[in-house]
Amino acid sequence: MPRLRRNPFMSLWLSAANRVASTGRGLAMAATRRQQATTSATAAKEISSFWTRALHAAAKPRRPKGG
Repeated sequence: MPRLRRNPFMSLWLSAANRVASTGRGLAMAATRRQQATTSATAAKEISSFWTRALHAAAKPRRPKGG
């Protein structure tokens, strides 16, 4: 049965294809992680600056009475 024998060229080709796919997947995942980290850092900075401004505006100094 010639169809059931191993084909060394097919094996080499599939190994190379898997190596390329794994490399591409690794690069894509690294880029995704960098983008998520940047987005999280930006969001945290914006949230903290929003609350800092909001609390600073709420705590306005009062005028002295009877002045």
